[in-house]
Amino acid sequence: MRVVFMGTPDFAVPTLTEIVASGHEVVAVYTRAPKPAGRGQEERKSPVHLAAEGFGIPVFTPKSLKGSEEQGVFALHDADVGVVVAYGLLLPKPILDAPRLGCLNLHGSLLPRWRGAAPIQRAVMAGDKRTGVMVMQMDEGLDTGPVGLVEEMPIGPDMTAGELHDAMMRVGADLMGRALAALERGSLEFSEQSEEGVVYARKIEKAEARIDWSKSAAEVHNHIRGLSPFPGAWFEVELSGKPVRVKALRSTLGTGSGAAGTVIGDDLTIACGEGAVRLVSVQREGKGAMDAAAFVRGTGSLIGKAV
Repeated sequence: MRVVFMGTPDFAVPTLTEIVASGHEVVAVYTRAPKPAGRGQEERKSPVHLAAEGFGIPVFTPKSLKGSEEQGVFALHDADVGVVVAYGLLLPKPILDAPRLGCLNLHGSLLPRWRGAAPIQRAVMAGDKRTGVMVMQMDEGLDTGPVGLVEEMPIGPDMTAGELHDAMMRVGADLMGRALAALERGSLEFSEQSEEGVVYARKIEKAEARIDWSKSAAEVHNHIRGLSPFPGAWFEVELSGKPVRVKALRSTLGTGSGAAGTVIGDDLTIACGEGAVRLVSVQREGKGAMDAAAFVRGTGSLIGKAV
C-alpha cells in the first residue's frame, strides 16, 4: 500500500521501520520541524526525520496542516492510508479524509483510559497494573476513534516509564504491521470505544516533578518511576551548606517510618507520609546517574537529613 507516515520521537521509529520492512511504499514522512538544541543551538532533526532520510523517503515538516496549501500537498501523495505515531500536530478533517482508507493511529494505552499527551507516564504514575497499545481509526476527537487491534501489557511494580516506553514501541511496531496487513486484506474490523472509563493523560508539567514526601510510599514510588528517566522526579538535600537538587531515577518500596521527607537509612531510604521509599538510582545535579550506595559514599551518611 501507499503510506504516508506521520511521527516525531524515537517511539515512532520502530513502526516506520516495520512498515518499510513489510514492503509498503512509504511515499512521504511528516514530522515536526527541526528545533535548536544543545549549547550551540544548532537545529536538531527529529528521530523520525533522521530515520526517513536513511530510508530515502521525502520528509515534510509543516508547522501546521490547517491551511489549504498544505492540505493540497498532502492530497497529492495519493496515499492508501496514513499512519500516525506521536506526531504532535493536530490533523484536520481534510487530512484525515485524504488517504483512501483513512488514518490509523498507534496509541500507548488501553483506551478510553489515558487519552491524550502522556499516556505511558500517567499510567505508571497512577499505579496501573496493566496497559497496552492500540491501533485505532482516527477521527476529529482526541483519541476517540474506533479501535482495530489491541495488545495488552503488564506494568511491573518497579517498572519505569522509560522501560515501558521501550517495550511498548517494539510491541506497537509489530501491532501496526499486523494492522496494515489486515487492512490490505480488507479484514481489519473496528469497535467503538466505551463511553465509560474515560481518563485524560494531560501533558507532564515541570512543576509536578518535585517529590512530595507527605504522600504515601506507594504514591511517591509511582511518581518517581512514572517520571523516569524524563523529566525526572527530584528533591533537594543540603550538602556542604547548600541545597543540591537530586533526581530520583529508580526506587522501590522500603521499610521503616519517620517524619515525612527524612532520610532514615544509609541505603537512602526516605520516610513518606505513610511508609517509606528506598532510592535505588539517583542523579545529582551536574553529575551522571549513579546507584544510591555510590551517592551515599560521596556524601557521607545522610540519616536524619530532610529532603
